[in-house]
Amino acid sequence: MEPFREFNYTIEQFIMVIAPRMRGFICLTAHPLGCEQNIINQINYVKSKGNIDGPQKVLVIGASTGFGLASRITAAFGSGAATIGVFFEKPPAEGKTATPGWYNSMAFQDQAAKAGIYAKSINGDAFSNEIKERTIKTIKEDLGQIDLVIYSLASPVRVHPVTGVMHRSVLKPIGQTYSNKTVDFHTGIVTEISIEPCNDEDIVNTVAVMGGEDWEMWMDALKEADALAEGAMSLAYSYIGPALTEAVYRKGTIGRAKDHLEATAFKIADKLKDIHGKAFVSVNKALVTQASSAIPVIPLYISLLYKVMKKDGLHEGCIEQIQRLFADRLYTGQASIETDEKGRIRIDDWEMRADVQAQVAELWPAATTESLPSIGDLPGYKSDFLNLFGFGLEGVDYEADVNENRTINGLVE
Repeated sequence: MEPFREFNYTIEQFIMVIAPRMRGFICLTAHPLGCEQNIINQINYVKSKGNIDGPQKVLVIGASTGFGLASRITAAFGSGAATIGVFFEKPPAEGKTATPGWYNSMAFQDQAAKAGIYAKSINGDAFSNEIKERTIKTIKEDLGQIDLVIYSLASPVRVHPVTGVMHRSVLKPIGQTYSNKTVDFHTGIVTEISIEPCNDEDIVNTVAVMGGEDWEMWMDALKEADALAEGAMSLAYSYIGPALTEAVYRKGTIGRAKDHLEATAFKIADKLKDIHGKAFVSVNKALVTQASSAIPVIPLYISLLYKVMKKDGLHEGCIEQIQRLFADRLYTGQASIETDEKGRIRIDDWEMRADVQAQVAELWPAATTESLPSIGDLPGYKSDFLNLFGFGLEGVDYEADVNENRTINGLVE
């Protein structure tokens, strides 16, 4: 047996210059000060838009990046809400940065503490019974009940808490091979891509990971524990998109999972009737996220979409989208929330405007490696992507040494 070895590291051993290091559509490093600045920028935006007469005690499942993070920021700094955030992020190790969600959550917790706003975070597998139990215990001890539950998980893998089976989602069309253009957003090279169709097992696995079953399990557990306030609302996020991408997205394996998620909203709403609760799916705009960057065709579509929406004064980033969702859809003071014919909240309304989609459709055939710099907004895409990992933000000295070994205050162990 190898003898026990004691490791003593000084703080200087964790200090280094951090630069973006890419592998495909993933950045392998994250900048703690850049992530902090990104959080501060989002908080300042929400505060600039004024108070929202919104929720007071909020649970965000999938709270460290993207729409979930923006929801937590909007609830806390738009409505002064106490928040509990659940996420699954890697902490830093010697010579390795944490994942960006770790630094995002660290910065959020610090900013909430400075503002005197309650915030606690739970790091672990949100699909597991253990994390559900730990979360509910924290709610009961600290807040009593929750009046808003945001479900915003984006994981490629789920270990089912009952069967123990590991399900992996896939991004594939259904029925036939899908071929179209895509762009490598690092190089700007536009190429043709073909994706082979899925089999039945692929659909089952993708629905198991990205559908509504886990959302329903969370809501069942919260209700059984009497952790939901009278009139509590729950919200999950979805996407539809244009005809250009539907074969690989809305009519593919992910689309089946989104259909399941949207159907689950009605099941949850029925279960909440006795406490006058509600459940909705919000269909959001196409944005640069770690997940969307991995989907072929989507980066090219977003590049063209950004060009059009910025020209027309309609562009929104993640925090702008969610702040508008809270202020103009969820908490308007009206008796009911506006939905489409399928009961979904549509905050993708600006993206899906007929004139916007007509312009994107006209640009699509002309999109080539040579033409994209003029007809698309690839620089905007790249900037948003780097921002996800804390890079490319004004006010941050990226040449300076930084301590990557940061902890999250308020982390529930």
